[in-house]
Amino acid sequence: MTLAKVQGLIASGGKPPIGQTLGFQLVEAGDGWAAFEGLPGPEHYNPMGTVHGGYAATLLDSACGIAVVTKLAEDQAMTTLELKTSYLKAMTGKTGRVRAEGTVLSIGRRVAYVEAKLTDAEGRLYATATSTLLVLSQ
Repeated sequence: MTLAKVQGLIASGGKPPIGQTLGFQLVEAGDGWAAFEGLPGPEHYNPMGTVHGGYAATLLDSACGIAVVTKLAEDQAMTTLELKTSYLKAMTGKTGRVRAEGTVLSIGRRVAYVEAKLTDAEGRLYATATSTLLVLSQ
């Protein structure tokens, strides 16, 4: 996949299969960055009555991965090797729309390093992530 294909995905609605399940979509992408948005609600709650951390991690991982994809050649792919997520604020059904933005820090022939942040419409920070991704030749 390349930046052009990523932008084609956005034009067609931006929902990868996991986005269908969790209710989020790819909304923007450029050279070395990508953004996903979602609306967390009670369907994403953990037993404690807040949005499960996996929801935030999935948006952050998606933003990191697609940010790397925008830098790849047609014959390349990627996979996440490591994702470190830090949670700063709990989300609930009242949080509103959230946005995960990923930015490539460094990319080589085999490894990419990316950071991402998850914020609400007011710019409040809910979670951050750093990720290491393996660049694959197809």
